[in-house]
Order: sequence, then structure tokens, then C-alpha cells
Amino acid sequence: MYQTAVAAGSPVNTVPRSNDAAQAQQTMRRLVTGAWLSQAIVVAAELSLADRLVEKEQSVDELAAACGAQPDALYRLLQTLGCAGLFHESEGRRFRNTPLSETLRSDIPGSLRSLVRQMGIDPIWRAWGHMLYSVKTGRSAFHHLTGQTLFEYIGEHPDAAEIVDSAMVNLSEQEAPALVSAYDFSNAGLIVDVGGGRGQLLAEILAAAPSARGILQELPHAAESARHLFAARGLAARAEVVTSNALEAVVPGADLYIMKHIVHDWDDAHAQRFLSNCAAAMRPDSKLLLAEMILAPPNEPHFSKLLDLHMLVNYPGGRERTLDDFHRLHRSAGLRPTRVLPTESLLSLIESVRR
Repeated sequence: MYQTAVAAGSPVNTVPRSNDAAQAQQTMRRLVTGAWLSQAIVVAAELSLADRLVEKEQSVDELAAACGAQPDALYRLLQTLGCAGLFHESEGRRFRNTPLSETLRSDIPGSLRSLVRQMGIDPIWRAWGHMLYSVKTGRSAFHHLTGQTLFEYIGEHPDAAEIVDSAMVNLSEQEAPALVSAYDFSNAGLIVDVGGGRGQLLAEILAAAPSARGILQELPHAAESARHLFAARGLAARAEVVTSNALEAVVPGADLYIMKHIVHDWDDAHAQRFLSNCAAAMRPDSKLLLAEMILAPPNEPHFSKLLDLHMLVNYPGGRERTLDDFHRLHRSAGLRPTRVLPTESLLSLIESVRR
């Protein structure tokens, strides 16, 4: 399908393509078919193939029987994924995991299985096919297709909500250690994690700062899971869960506030509201930490730019921001940025105080 056939006996008058042009065409074919590979990985995650290959190599027939797939179709999926380094094929159509497919195991800390499954949630997948709408209008294709925001959709679809929540938990498992190692939390007596999900980051912080107390401020849907986590980590005496909406008010009087992956979900007006509510809750000596991805400069390859497209297509006003954007938001909310700390993750920590 990728080569042009020349009819027998016809003159060949084409000008040979330069190596650069041929390489560019090969690269473009690989890029434009990336959605095919993405969906193939989603299917592998849905079928739990990496989990099924943890203990031993298996034949495609054994895998097909275990996951309810048609053997030949499953083989075609696996051989394609093998080209990308997921799964290794041995003689007799037998397969085993590779380091890349191991990331799809559900039983490892920081598993990527739920994140991959999130990309396959039907309206998220379809929204990418309507990116042209988002680019022309600046509005969410997800909302255009469903009549709902992503937050509203998962509120009405428990299966999708479980996938998204699990993906966020796994993401925190990866990011929290990097954030804790990049910042000294030991001087804070009371730390409030605003919108901290199921509490992974706050638990990691309290483990590293044994004299600190913590409050997780979240909506009710995550509260019970957070309480279970704090109890399991032996932190119940030092960690409290407050169920309230940070768009309305933030728990007052803490030494340190932290928000991770919050403002990038929202347009500037909502982002400023989160920051203004934090500023109103802070004492003169309090500090605020934003843990966010900073949009890279022009022409510099960085995942933040692809994530920014995801926010455009799937979120109501969500976006990644440059450091100048963050500083502008801080100033408009009555805050003064004091320093920016890189971490070993893709996130940076932006520290600020009240102006």
C-alpha cells in the first residue's frame, strides 16, 4: 500500500527522490498512522495481555482462550505490537512480555494500564476524530459530541469514572516521589492539598515530613478512598479529609498549600478563582505550591504540547501554560511567585506567596 507500482513496459521518467524526501515520507506515514498503534495498545490493555503473561510465555491460542478473543485476530494484534516493542514472539506463535509491555501490568506501582484504557474511553477516542471542530472553534470536541464536560460524563458513567480515577492514582504514584524529593516540606506544620484526589501525594509528603499534619480538600467522591489510604499508611492521626469545593473556598490557615494538576483542567477565569481562593486562605507567611507541567518554548519537543492538544479537545477550557502565563495568573490572584523548581518528573513546582 505504500509503494507505487510501475506497469510493465511503461517508460520510467520519474525523478529519483532525495534520501531526505524519502525519509520525510516514511516519517509522515509513521506519524499519521500513530492512531492505529494507539488503539492497538488500548485493546491490549483492555484484554489484560500483560497481566496474563506475568508468570510464563503463552501461545496465542492460550491467550485467546483466556481473554475471549479470536486466535488469528489476536495474533495479528500481537505481531503488530511486537513491531513497536510490546511483547516478544517466539517460535510457535508464543509470546512473552517485554519491558515496554510490563508497563501495562495492573499489579505494579505506577502502572500505565488505566491511563491507556482512559485513552480508549469511547467519547474520548471519538473526540480526537473531531479535533478540527476544536481548532476551528476553540471549544471542546468532547462537549460537542456528548453535550457534557468530561467531568459530567464520568459522573454519570461509573465504569469510565473508575478508569479515570485509577489512572490518576497511578499517575500520582509516579509523580509524588519526584515532587517530595524536589521540595523541603519539613518546615510546614499544616499542609493542605487542594483537590488532592485519593490522597497519594499528601500521604507521600506526610511520610517525608513526620512532624507535619495534613488536610486533603476534595469533593465527596474521593473522600472515602483517601481515608482508607491514610489509615493503611498509618497516617490517620495526622491526615484529615475535608469535603468541599475549592472553587468556592479553600481551608484557611495552613503553612503550605499545594495543588497538583488542577489549574490545567480549567480556563483562565476558573484557574484564577482557584488561586484567588488559595490567596484568601493563606496567612502572610503561608506558601502555595503549584505542581504543573510548564509549556516548553517554541520548536522545543516536549510532551506538554501534545497534552495541551488533549486539553483543547477533551476539556472545557483546559490548557497547558507557559511560565509567563502562570506568573500572570498568580499576579491576577494576588500572589507573587518566588521560585520554580524542576523535578525528576515532567512537572515543575511553582512556589508563591501573598503579595
